[in-house]
Amino acid sequence: MTLLMLCCCALSFSAGTTRRRGSCRGGLWLRQNQTSTSGHTEVGRCFLVFTFTAADTIYLKFSLLFFLLVWVSEIMLQQTQVATVIDYYNKWMKRWPTVQDLAAATLEEVNQMWAGLGYYSRGKRLHEGAQKVVSELRGQMPRTVNSLLKQLPGVGRYTAGAIGSIALGQVTGAVDGNLIRVLCRLRAIGADSTSPAVTEALWSLANTLVDPERPGDFNQAMMELGARVCTPKGPLCSQCPVQSHCHSHRKVHVKQEANSRKLLGKLDKKPSVLPDIEDCMNSGTCPLCPSEPWDDELGVQNFPRKPAKKPPRVERTLTCVVIRAGEEGEDEYLLTQRLNKGLLAGMWEFPSLLQEEKSSEMKQKKALCAEISKKLGTRLTDSLLQHVGEVVHIFSHIHQTYVVHSVRLKDGDSQTQTENAQWLSKSALQGAAVSTGVKKIVKLCDSVHGQKDETTKDGKRQKTGGAKKVQTSKKPRLSAAHSGSRQLSLSSFFNTVKQES
Repeated sequence: MTLLMLCCCALSFSAGTTRRRGSCRGGLWLRQNQTSTSGHTEVGRCFLVFTFTAADTIYLKFSLLFFLLVWVSEIMLQQTQVATVIDYYNKWMKRWPTVQDLAAATLEEVNQMWAGLGYYSRGKRLHEGAQKVVSELRGQMPRTVNSLLKQLPGVGRYTAGAIGSIALGQVTGAVDGNLIRVLCRLRAIGADSTSPAVTEALWSLANTLVDPERPGDFNQAMMELGARVCTPKGPLCSQCPVQSHCHSHRKVHVKQEANSRKLLGKLDKKPSVLPDIEDCMNSGTCPLCPSEPWDDELGVQNFPRKPAKKPPRVERTLTCVVIRAGEEGEDEYLLTQRLNKGLLAGMWEFPSLLQEEKSSEMKQKKALCAEISKKLGTRLTDSLLQHVGEVVHIFSHIHQTYVVHSVRLKDGDSQTQTENAQWLSKSALQGAAVSTGVKKIVKLCDSVHGQKDETTKDGKRQKTGGAKKVQTSKKPRLSAAHSGSRQLSLSSFFNTVKQES
């Protein structure tokens, strides 16, 4: 699904005194309005404005600009909801409206813009792709689905199909999660939807069904069908335009009729013309048939079938928030840069160390202090660390718990000695290339310390340290008779009340 379809890019057509507006749905609106002989089209209410003559609009759909718009939106929408992506998309296109602009950016700038969107390798690969287009392809975009797959980093089979059909007019399907659900229900495909046999069958169906005249519009319509009607839960079957073709919907009615006849004690006079899906279950002859029994309560939601998810890997990471007094009175934090590969590649974080089960926490704290000392060129002991609390952050495959400590440095102990470390104020940190996990840690520190730099009567700053204290409600003071663990007898209880009153 492309964001152009969701009004991130607005189009306005001006001809004389008349002005019509519409949202770009994969180029459909442009094609409907490109026959005018006068006026101009402005593209980009949200990020920039380009002016085209009426003749130019004929070529806009398959232009480099349109290709970039679709490319960026498709990469951002991988594993991320549309509502989350829209603001990032607008800011991205405003900053880098052309492939050349994006190619000229640094990876640090790209990471800053991507911070908070997750799956950070996507931004890096998009940046690498732009550099490749400019340096190796001489500014020319790949023009076929196969060349998209081979030449652009981070572009897989679905993304190539989406870009190819929407931006290049290639007659190809685009099978995403929405389309998997729609096709599995349409054809009652009950085998594991992630299996190679089912995957190839779905792509074959998608390539067969796609409209050769309007492949991009057709693919987006199918995605919208899955997103708005044929939803994972509570599908709106009564509103589905392909209901009459849906084997799963027909199966629901067959089952309902059979159950009704059983309740009424009636026998089937005519066998169902629709073969029972369960008849070939576990037969081993069909790689697309159900491997599990039909659940009447689920109805069409029996499909698609997915394997049980693997539990996320559990990790605990020792993290130290190193603080110093900034020159302008604002506290600054020490951040270190991760390696340019793997999880959160190239992102900035607080000094951290993945905890090992076989190693004691004390030993690991000393190791972390040694690493921080190396970066600062000073000696930091673990006795200076104050426990702040824990922050839980869930990645797609990792259940991460940050065990957070903090330390405030004295003047003269805060000079960084390595290139992959820097000091940032809290305001600068909010716009830096940091993950959501880092921002959660900052929030925890704020709530614990409360930034309670209180000013005493003599004007000196006083820092409230230590772990967060748990506030308890005030309770009435109990007498000695109440302090024991044994329950009092009724007579003892009333005698105690008299004494206290």
